[in-house]
Amino acid sequence: MTQAMSPDSPVSARVGYYRWTICALLFFAATVNYVDRQVIGILKPTLQHQFGWSEIDYADIIFAFQLAYAVGFVLAGRMVDRLGTRLGFALAIVLWSLAACAHAYALWFGSAVAALLRVFGLVYSVSVAGFIAARFALGLGESASFPASIKSVAEWFPKRERALATGVFNSGTNIGALVSPVAVPWITYTLGWYWAFLATGLLGFLWLLFWWPMYGHPDRHARVSAAELAYIRSDPPDPPARVPLRTLMPHRQTWAFAIAKFLTDPIWWLYLFWIPDFFSRNYGLDLKTIGLPIFVIYWVASAGSIGGGWLSSALIKRGWSVNAGRKTAMLACALAVVPIVAASHAQNLWLAVALVSLAAAAHQGWSANLFTLVSDTFPRKAVASVVGVGGMAGAIGGMLIAKLTGYILQATGSYMPVFLIAGTAYLVSLAIVHALAPRLEPARLD
Repeated sequence: MTQAMSPDSPVSARVGYYRWTICALLFFAATVNYVDRQVIGILKPTLQHQFGWSEIDYADIIFAFQLAYAVGFVLAGRMVDRLGTRLGFALAIVLWSLAACAHAYALWFGSAVAALLRVFGLVYSVSVAGFIAARFALGLGESASFPASIKSVAEWFPKRERALATGVFNSGTNIGALVSPVAVPWITYTLGWYWAFLATGLLGFLWLLFWWPMYGHPDRHARVSAAELAYIRSDPPDPPARVPLRTLMPHRQTWAFAIAKFLTDPIWWLYLFWIPDFFSRNYGLDLKTIGLPIFVIYWVASAGSIGGGWLSSALIKRGWSVNAGRKTAMLACALAVVPIVAASHAQNLWLAVALVSLAAAAHQGWSANLFTLVSDTFPRKAVASVVGVGGMAGAIGGMLIAKLTGYILQATGSYMPVFLIAGTAYLVSLAIVHALAPRLEPARLD
């Protein structure tokens, strides 16, 4: 039996740090996830030119990913809760890696998909139909990534470190987004666009070689010392019973998280799938010149992810309540997004890059704290399921922003209305979170 450790006890070298090795695994999973996810955004102008896609065609391809992501999120959360993080995450990354590679062969199966879609009254070209199918499969697989990662953090970290751990692993999304604009153009010019999808898709199988032997539950892990396990378990114990999904939905805490995800996740999708096009339209950047601005945006966003998680954790360690620490950090992030409204009229490329970078960093800091609200208010056994519900809500919001952006650009050619939505979404979300969960009290699931 491990000796109980007071929540106020300092962390020292004798406690051990294997939990941060787990966090590193989650970091690299997030990196692979976003490399696979962002390739199509980098290649949008290239693929549009080659296949003659309209803005609506591209929006529908993105919509397919978001639809699968929405459906998959709830199913994935339940799967991870039932199968456990180790197996659930492994199955998910196999599916999304195969789907990422399948983009290279979209023209091979596009005819069959186009014929199937015509049965439902949906008429697409072979290329659009093939990419819709590949993106749909990618969305199903990637939907398990964040439920599994947040559940891992809840299993491996005490509450005082969870926002920081979430910020660290979530910063991997930015590293993935940093790698893509550097690697994808080089691969495309050297070998062709299809190899950009193949090469990045294979990264998931490499990650799996480390995940399977290194991950396990801390209670049974040979690398976890008694002192570290006591530190991880220093919070009050959770109830042992499994929590059915139907018992989560009536709680205000579930809806606070889900509504915030619905309103703010689409803004990140906007950066991921449309910002390369924004720079191409407004500043004439192409595949050879887009890399540096995108690199800068996600480098800054990576710092924002860690900084946002650090801020709330630091405030809590200084004696602030969890409620005050989390919401103060979220308010700072929400305010930092507002200046993006001016980006569409920026005359200078690097001013636009700075405004988008600040907003992207603020989103990641916001996201680190928003995810942590789930483990603040729900027992560990329910965390992946609640994250799944919120992820579904965020993906539905992403579906709407994809269609809306496509229609706005087709009609006006301007990003101004979309950036106006982005600049206000976080403050509205925080007001709703505070109204539904004014004290971040734990949900009474009994």
